[in-house]
Amino acid sequence: MSKNYSQLAQEIVENVGGTENVKSVIHCMTRLRFTLKDESKANTKHLENMKGVIQVIQNGGQYQVVIGQQVGDVYEEVIKIPGINAGNSNGEEVEENSGSNEKGIKGLASTLVNTITGIFTPILGVLAASGMIKGILIVLSTIGVLSSTSGTYRILYASSDAIYTFLPIFLAYTSAKRFGANQFISVAIAGALVYPDLTAAYSAGESLTFFGIPVVLISYTSTVLPIIIATYTQSKLEKFMKKILPSVIRDLLYPVFSILIIVPLAYLIIGPVTDWLGNSLASITSTAINVAPIPVGFILCFVWPLVIMAGIHWGFIAIAINTMAISGREQMVSSTGPINFAQAGATLGVFLKTRNKELKEISGQAFIAAILAGITEPAMYGVTLKYKKPFYFVMIFGGISGAIMAASGAGATAFASLSILTWGTYMGQGFVGFVIACLVAFFGPLICTYLFGFDDSMLEPATSKTDNDNNNAIENTSIETTCNIYTPIQGNVIPLDQVSDKAFSQGAMGEGIAIVPSEGKIVAPFDGELLVLFPTKHALGLKSTSGVEILIHVGFDTVNLQGKYFNALVSQGDKVKKGQTLIEFDIEKIQEAGYSIETPVVVTSMSQYDTLQLTEKKNIEFNEILMNLK
Repeated sequence: MSKNYSQLAQEIVENVGGTENVKSVIHCMTRLRFTLKDESKANTKHLENMKGVIQVIQNGGQYQVVIGQQVGDVYEEVIKIPGINAGNSNGEEVEENSGSNEKGIKGLASTLVNTITGIFTPILGVLAASGMIKGILIVLSTIGVLSSTSGTYRILYASSDAIYTFLPIFLAYTSAKRFGANQFISVAIAGALVYPDLTAAYSAGESLTFFGIPVVLISYTSTVLPIIIATYTQSKLEKFMKKILPSVIRDLLYPVFSILIIVPLAYLIIGPVTDWLGNSLASITSTAINVAPIPVGFILCFVWPLVIMAGIHWGFIAIAINTMAISGREQMVSSTGPINFAQAGATLGVFLKTRNKELKEISGQAFIAAILAGITEPAMYGVTLKYKKPFYFVMIFGGISGAIMAASGAGATAFASLSILTWGTYMGQGFVGFVIACLVAFFGPLICTYLFGFDDSMLEPATSKTDNDNNNAIENTSIETTCNIYTPIQGNVIPLDQVSDKAFSQGAMGEGIAIVPSEGKIVAPFDGELLVLFPTKHALGLKSTSGVEILIHVGFDTVNLQGKYFNALVSQGDKVKKGQTLIEFDIEKIQEAGYSIETPVVVTSMSQYDTLQLTEKKNIEFNEILMNLK
């Protein structure tokens, strides 16, 4: 990646419409998942051509920017940007967003996808890690390296099985974040569901009542649906109580009532109903794969890459985790596992065939991610889907591998994205069929892609992903050059021709705009250098890394204050970063001294550009775009 993560994060946020267009952002294994206020404001074409971005996907109310394995590093830089809301939106935000853009069944599906994604995405990494450890332990115990009764095995198995045993506690936290409930109350409710005394009562077959009402005891360890529905109910109850309880006692009483109401409700109604629903879903999927294994396995796996692109695979994954929790094993969704090897095989075929250095690097990295970690988005969006034929081979041989998996009865005992390190989770019934399916899935697309699925004639001409330091290449292209200048001051925006100083209002100092500050500080509007800092600290000149020069002048005639009420935090010649505070000033004292605080921001290097587009906002905040140069 030619850009550092901070630069890439800044450019991504800028091209999804800026911080003012971002409601929230989360990330999964390979992509940033933005919830935007208005997706039409995002510059999708530019994002897709950025070096460091593999693909952009708009689906289910989310604007997804596929990064690859570096997504965690990029995400950390994104959430450092002022105004970005890290984490999941609450349920109301998602529903509102979905309702404003989509209606009826489509809107409901969008909300459901967003909800499932928000709940399961944060724990996928630890689920996959636990599955990988469990798979390795199964292999080691099977070949006699570790005894299942040894202390070493038992401790390592506990580390791999803990998240499954106490899954309701993990889901309580993520569900609360999703629905806007108090996370610690949700965790307390989940703790009550897996409380050892009541778990033991279930195991012993005891009969319990709650104020005379019979309780249907269920083992809630490893369950999925009960705590999610309980947390959703809790979120609604909390909102209601916060409205009706006096503010003086609200914070004390609403946690008490939440626990006292939701825990019994979970044991009496939510648990039994969702347990029946979960068992029904598990039974339906099990029946489908048992009644017609070959056609069901083929069709599901043939369309699975399309299902992933549509984002609706999350629903299947939730069902799979639920089935594993109920029966300890899952067949239907597990049959899609070898498709990871199909993506890896097709990508390796491109890697071996191409002579293009950049594509070789991309396909090589994508192959390693798929084969070792089961992360296939870089392979799918960066290679196979891009050149189409390899993607078709993935679908065809994925379907064949799915039919083999289903016919052999193969399945997984733990959730983990399939890679060569997680084969152990498939050991047991149908393992031979699983091995055959993986070999077919890998070598089929590899051979077909290499022989007649790809050649370098399919490569696109060089695009704007060319490195910034390749100056000659850039100069010889017709790519449009643009530059955003973010607001250095927040406050009320006024046209430059309306300010009281004629030198600025008549354009003698340059083109631009003026702001009446609401906060007494100036921040850097871009990365660059402080060219000029007046000794009186009332004005400064900046130059961006791309060559734009601007002048910021706080008030008029404020030079007469001789620096009084101004405090400079930087020195002339310093390198500055976007958002860095440069000068602080006392608005009230300057006005009391009889000076205007109208602050012009003008471009002094306008001759290098054709047009200057000014913000239409009447009031602007830090990190919003003030001007755009072309």
